[in-house]
Amino acid sequence: MKIGFIGLGIMGEAMCYNILKKHDDQVFIYDIEPKQVEKVAGYGGIPCENSKEVAQKSDMIITVVPRSQNSMDVYSQIRDVVDDTKVCVDMSTIDPDVSLEIRDMLAQKGCTFLDAPVVKSQEAAWLGDVGIYVGGPRDVYDQVKPVLKYMGRSIIHMGDHGKGLIMKICHNALVAQIQNGVNETLALARINGIDLDKYSAAISYGVGQNYYYDSKQIALMNRDYTTQFSVENMAKDLDICHRMIQSQNIEMPGLEVSRDIYKEALEKGMGPVDYCSTVELTLSRSRVEDES
Repeated sequence: MKIGFIGLGIMGEAMCYNILKKHDDQVFIYDIEPKQVEKVAGYGGIPCENSKEVAQKSDMIITVVPRSQNSMDVYSQIRDVVDDTKVCVDMSTIDPDVSLEIRDMLAQKGCTFLDAPVVKSQEAAWLGDVGIYVGGPRDVYDQVKPVLKYMGRSIIHMGDHGKGLIMKICHNALVAQIQNGVNETLALARINGIDLDKYSAAISYGVGQNYYYDSKQIALMNRDYTTQFSVENMAKDLDICHRMIQSQNIEMPGLEVSRDIYKEALEKGMGPVDYCSTVELTLSRSRVEDES
């Protein structure tokens, strides 16, 4: 099976690397940034001039792009060269209703389609350990699962088209609210003279222990906001969740609190840095001085 990979950014580069390392056939690649194409070609990818060329040469086309419009643009470009011999898997995190539009557009050409967004960080992507939530026909999922396993060890079929994306949005909305709880209680502890080391130890003794804090504890301690998952990407996912609940007349007050924090972070130019940097906003609001 020849694989095409479109989108070689923070996550896409690492995910494609694992395919190149583990797959025994050709992998065709494209990104709008020529330097990224050149870089991934160094891992063994075969560069293409555009998305259409990737799709023409591939049996399975994987896309990892930033936003709904990017996904729609890519699939609009390739729809004339796909048919019932090809499978498309969009691993981007986009609006579920846009994903359904893409599915319908490809169905007109006989091409099957899955939504398969990923969770975890860039580090996990390099290790081939992302989580993958898949929406679409079970038989198609079974067909492509061996390729998905190149990129992740935790893969779950969530149901029909769109269900993978809905679960991804639920996941990230939950992470943002857990994160806000960590940020607020960390600020409260510091105001009252409890340092980060003792906060960390004490949290681990009870049911407040959580994966977000465990994975970000060292970064928070060192105020190291090197990007694993950016503020702008989390803000985008929270906005998708906001649109979903508005259309379904659902209230999620905790989501809106987190969303306001991310709006502020974007206004302060924090978009490109890691999402754990939002702790700085909470500490600033709480008037916590730098620890000596």
